[in-house]
This record gives sequence, structure tokens and C-alpha cells, in this order.
Amino acid sequence: MLDLKLVERDFDSVKVKLAKKGVDEALLNRLNSLFAQLKEAKRAFEEKRSQQKSLSKMFGAYKAEGKDVGELKEQLDSLKSEIVSLEESAQRVEQQLQELALTIPNIPDDGVPEGESEDDNVELKRVLTPKEFPFEPKEHWELAQINGWIDFERGVKLAKSRFALLMSEAAKLERALINFFLDFNVQKGFAEVCPPVLSNSKMLLGTGQLPKFEDDLFKIEGEDLYLIPTAEVPLTNIYNDEILQESQLPQLLTAYTPCFRKEAGSAGRDTRGIIRQHQFDKVEMVAITHPEKSDEVFEMMVQNASDILSALGLPHRLVDLCGGDLGFSAARTIDLEVWLPGQNRYREISSVSNMRDFQARRAKIRFKDGKKNSFVHTLNGSALAVGRTLIAIMENYQNEDGAIDIPEVLKPYMNRRV
Repeated sequence: MLDLKLVERDFDSVKVKLAKKGVDEALLNRLNSLFAQLKEAKRAFEEKRSQQKSLSKMFGAYKAEGKDVGELKEQLDSLKSEIVSLEESAQRVEQQLQELALTIPNIPDDGVPEGESEDDNVELKRVLTPKEFPFEPKEHWELAQINGWIDFERGVKLAKSRFALLMSEAAKLERALINFFLDFNVQKGFAEVCPPVLSNSKMLLGTGQLPKFEDDLFKIEGEDLYLIPTAEVPLTNIYNDEILQESQLPQLLTAYTPCFRKEAGSAGRDTRGIIRQHQFDKVEMVAITHPEKSDEVFEMMVQNASDILSALGLPHRLVDLCGGDLGFSAARTIDLEVWLPGQNRYREISSVSNMRDFQARRAKIRFKDGKKNSFVHTLNGSALAVGRTLIAIMENYQNEDGAIDIPEVLKPYMNRRV
């Protein structure tokens, strides 16, 4: 959640910054109007409370002196009723303000590029040179058919569209990638966690999936539980409504989980293959850190994801997301896009984001900063999306006959000789 005191104090500046994310001006004006209403409601309440205190004092004095207090009592009774009404009015406005604030995205960092869509994102650098094939490289769904790696039809039969079965070597490679990613992250200093894949609404509110993105979530009927869209949700919320000691920071966490998304806003996109699925595997990195260290941790996390791709021999590039393509909770995001020769283009395989104190305010994650409590900064990123890494290996390590080689670093995980 935004720092509402900052928004109220510096409304015009915040409005300009949020325009970079394409936030509706009318929404922000509504927020500003609620600030004014709440201020007036509190002023009226305090004014009546002040009158009540003066009359109560007078009432006591009159009673001690034996004077008639009938008229004063009527005034006090009337004031009491007015005060209750004004207090309820102020509470309603404050609730409206809080509910509206939960739908407003994080303020982008000053250095975030201007732009409206992914077309305006800024490439930062490329890592490794794509291989030149002496033949026309195939896309992953063609390779899947040749090798019997992915059964699309039976995946749909078992569930519905955007589900698939990984078979034989593909299933084994998926498991190898998960273990490789976790080991890599642990060696970097991340603590491995095995969290629940169900979270309640309070946790999803804390990380920003609720209330805005409820249509993208799979809800358990009759329960206050949802299938997680990413391990960011349970990992970040481990310290929900807790106060950490400064010495405990940073908390670096990693986890493998299946992830579940309805992909409500992606109708017609990537319908072939397994680029965009309702269920997919991902290894996540989460950091909970001191605000002064969050930029340093952010760079480390981006480099870690890049190093994993390099270890796999996968060409990729780093892209700085523009304001219009920035996620709801993010202040800054760098995407890592892997080269897919079958598609002859780079595709997103990881997003590393610094949320600043946006999630920490929602989830009430604080640390003891001297004598006061301050909000931590939270960060998250994929290291990596497993299915998309599988696709990248299939396309980058394919042979002319459709056979697929295995990257050297993964052979021990697949019980093969290096």
C-alpha cells in the first residue's frame, strides 16, 4: 500500500509519478477527495468533542453548586448523539479511503523508463550469443511431438485447455531443473523453504494480488483459501504482521512450488505449446531487507538469475520495464528474456522486482530501527520459471533430426555422465 501520509502531503507529485503507470486521474482525484472528507469529518468530530468536554466540566460545576442541570443534560445528550454519528461518518470515510488505496499501484522509481507497453521497455544488455543453426530450428511443440516429451491432448482431457502432461525425459528434465535452481540459489545464500501452495486472503492482500487481481486466482470453494499464483505470496508473508530485528536482515529465501493462474487477461495469447499455462512450476527468490540495502540486493538477484541462464548456456538479455509495463506492486522491474531460436525472438523467463515498502505496509512487515519500528523493503524474482527454461533448452539444444541434447550442468541431475 502507498504511504497515505506521503500521498496526502505531496499529492501532485505522486499523481505525476503514478501517471507513468497509467493510473486513471479520476481514481487519484477520488482519493484526494476522500482525504478532504476525512479531514473535515475529523475536524467536526473534534469540535463536538471539545464542546462536550466544556459542557461536562460546566455540568460538574453546576451540580456541585446545586444549580439546575436539566438544560445542560439535554445539550450533553444531544452532543453525545452527534458525536457518535460524526465518529461513524469518519470511520466510513476512512474505510472507503483504505479500500480505494488498496487498488492503487506502487509508485515507480524515478529512473523507470517512460512508456505505455512492452514495446517501450529498454534493453540493458545481452548475455551470450545465440547459436547459428545450419538448419531451420523447430519450435518446442514440434520438438515435443518428435521426442514424445509433451502430451497436449491428454493434458486437456485431464483438466482443460492450457494444461499439459510432461512425459518421460521432459518430466525428468523438469525435476532436474528444479533441483539445479534450488542448489544454485542456496549456494548464493538463499535459505530453502517448502511452503504451502494454498494461501488465505490476508496473505494475498499483503503481497498485492487481492483485491485487484482476484479474477486471475483459483479460489477453493467454501474456504478462505486460494491456490498461489507464485511462491512470492507465502515467502514474503512468512513475516506478515511481525517485527524483525535489524540484525536479522536481509532474509533471503528460495522455494520451488507449482503456481496457478487463470490467465484471465491473456485470451488468445500463446495458445500453442506451454509458454502460458494455468499450472506451471517455478523456483522463486524473495528478499526482505533493510531499505538502505534493497538496491544492492536487487542487483544481486538480477545477476543470480542471469548466472543461472549462463550456466545453462542459454543466451538472454536484461530489459528495464517501462512504467506502463510495470507490475502493480513493483517500483522497478528488470525482466530476463531468453532466446528461443524456434520463435526467433527473446521471451520473458524471469522478472526481478523491487517493491520498496509497498508490500511491507500491506503485510505490516517491520524491523526494529533503533528505538522505532520501520517498514522493510521486499523483493522477488524467478530463478527460474521451470517450464520456460525447459522450452529454451529444447529449442537451443536441438539437433537437425529433432533430438535434444542436455546441458552439461544438468547431466548429474539426470544420472548421466558429464
